[in-house]
Parts: sequence; structure tokens; C-alpha cells
Amino acid sequence: MIMPIPVDATLYLAPLCPHCPAMLQILGELVKQGQLGRLEVVNVEVYPEAAQSLGIRSVPWVRIGPFDLAGMRTREELLRWATHAGSGTGMADYFHTLLKAGELTKVLERIRTRQEWLEALLAIVANPEASINVRIGAGAVFEEMAGTDNLAALVEPLAALTGHHDARVRVDACHYLGLTQSRSAVVYLRARLDDGDADVREVAADSLLLLAQSTPARP
Repeated sequence: MIMPIPVDATLYLAPLCPHCPAMLQILGELVKQGQLGRLEVVNVEVYPEAAQSLGIRSVPWVRIGPFDLAGMRTREELLRWATHAGSGTGMADYFHTLLKAGELTKVLERIRTRQEWLEALLAIVANPEASINVRIGAGAVFEEMAGTDNLAALVEPLAALTGHHDARVRVDACHYLGLTQSRSAVVYLRARLDDGDADVREVAADSLLLLAQSTPARP
């Protein structure tokens, strides 16, 4: 069995930071144990431009793979994100954590940088038990991405969610299909006009109207 290659980490610290030595020690131990591949350490007093480019306002601040984590973290947290970096659900879990903490702006920033990460939010859409602020946050991201190629590429997985057993998921999936501005979403939305839930039927109709008004509509 081929083991996944450990991700790298970068720690940003300052000499007078009381928590930075502990973070450095933990991350160093994870490197020694093979949980991280490499650790880079940046002194923000020597290289302030490096911190400014990432919008770092306080230290310790660490990037593990694609995940940015501000503030002191336990060994368990750091190990969790190091492990998640190589998993298929890692980015979905990361976005869920950010949205739960009210960090919508950070999620938007990451997805604007790598729009293919938009697909990770489908795990939130598919989870009717996700908290309301998390679901609203995910919705705000889809609204921001309306009409983009990356959202249009999600027609098929969103269509699959229109058949979900929970009406809340079907409602959201129908709404986001309208935002794709793709004609290929029409057939799936029409199928929901006879849904057993009134809200689903209403949103499906609204989305069909939105698609009809989209200029130009995508294939």
C-alpha cells in the first residue's frame, strides 16, 4: 500500500510571541514523526512583507497544506489538519469550520484563488444537519460564484442532490442550479415541479425563470 506523501507547513512567528515556541515545538515533532514533510519558519519581524502578503494580523499563524490556521493550536488540531490535507474531505471540513466561525470572507478569498474548491461546499449542501449559519454561508459563496464556469461544472452533482430525501437539500440544490446559468440544469429543475414539497416546487420554478432570463444561457 502506497502511503500518502505528508504535506508541508509554514509557521509565521515573532520573537516576543508567548505561544510561538510551543507551536514550533509541536510542528517540529510532527515533522520528526513523518506527519509533516517539511517545516518552514518565518520571523515576521525580519520578513514583515511575507506576513502582509497573506494578511496575517497576529502570530502564531501556520499554513498546513492548503489550510491557514491563526492562533495557538493544540497538537491534536495540527495533526488533524495535517491528516485532512491529504484526504478528499479535507477542504470541505475546512470550509465548514470557517463558516461555523463566521469566516465567510476567508472562504470567499480561498475560492476566488482556487475556484475549483467550490465543489467542496457540496458536502455542506448535502448535509441537512449542518447549522443554519454554515448553510447560509455556503449559499452566499454560491451566490458570489453565480454564472461562473466552476459553478456550471457542478450541474450534475447538484442535480443528484435534487433527489435527496430531505426537502431542505432539494430546495438549496434547485436554487443553486438556477445560479449555474446552464441550460443543462433545465431538465432537472422541471422534474422538481411535481415535488412533494411546496418549497421545492416554488424554488424550482423560480430557478427555471432565472435560467430563462439568463443572457446568454450556458450549454
